[in-house]
Amino acid sequence: MQYRAPRWLPGGHLQTIWPALFSRQHDGTPPTWTRERWDTPDGDFIDVDFLADAPAGAPLFVLFHGLEGDRTSHSSVAFASAARERGWAMALPHFRGCSGELNRAPRAYHSGDYEEVGWILQRLRERHSAPLLVAGVSLGGNALMRWAEEAGHSAATVASAVCSICAPIDLAAAGAAIDRGFNKQVYARRFLRTMIPKALRKLQQHPGLFDGERLKRASTIYEFDNLFTAPLHGFRNTEDYWARAAAKPHLHRIRIPALVLNAVNDPFVPGHSLPRPGDVGAHVTLWQPGHGGHVGFPAGPLPGHLLTMPGQVCDWLAPHR
Repeated sequence: MQYRAPRWLPGGHLQTIWPALFSRQHDGTPPTWTRERWDTPDGDFIDVDFLADAPAGAPLFVLFHGLEGDRTSHSSVAFASAARERGWAMALPHFRGCSGELNRAPRAYHSGDYEEVGWILQRLRERHSAPLLVAGVSLGGNALMRWAEEAGHSAATVASAVCSICAPIDLAAAGAAIDRGFNKQVYARRFLRTMIPKALRKLQQHPGLFDGERLKRASTIYEFDNLFTAPLHGFRNTEDYWARAAAKPHLHRIRIPALVLNAVNDPFVPGHSLPRPGDVGAHVTLWQPGHGGHVGFPAGPLPGHLLTMPGQVCDWLAPHR
């Protein structure tokens, strides 16, 4: 990836926080969406948003959002702008409980939710004439890579190429990093501010599902995952979840073109945990620029814009249509 951070915004923290709050996210008018509700095989639902007014027969770009993300996330808007500029159709599936309405089942979503990703992609493939171009941001990127790993050669019947952006593919390293120091006070606290109330609403739906009083006191992602994410999704505990859901150990199993993009200065995806060429197979391309923060990659003069990274990712995906 060709990327140089602007001089006026140094360091991984600023390159993470400033773009999400202040930088321009799109060219022209804001993207507009249409929504479909899909019933899931287990009696639940997800909401899938489609970029409005896409040309007939256009390639379909699919984006999986990150932890507690949705179509309004800065990365979602920036990728929608990039897709629209290229004349692509775009689908943005919301993980369960992330579209503004609590889902029904006694589960939520998690970093290794590759079966859900596979079901969504298969449905999109059945209604589209060509294989899909697929990207995932942060948590969504890890889940997408886990799908590509598990699908192996069969992934090619569904997707032409996949890309993860700032994904915590070593979940144990990322989990430890986000629960320490400044990261804990800023990023972990921000995530827990929405995750805990949403989990407690889930407990009202399904009394006895977990220990609500302990969850109210959770101050780290580790504690939240131990009390909620792991047991609700079939893992023994946080350690089991982070080990089995992480994409990094299985990247060599991917059999379609895959791009793994991580900034080395990402505050909670440590540079030392990123894969090296020997960790991946021939189908995986690694982009590891020194700067960019976590899903930041601001560019241009103050206040900056977010279009460089999505543009380069889409340019990498485009030849695989």
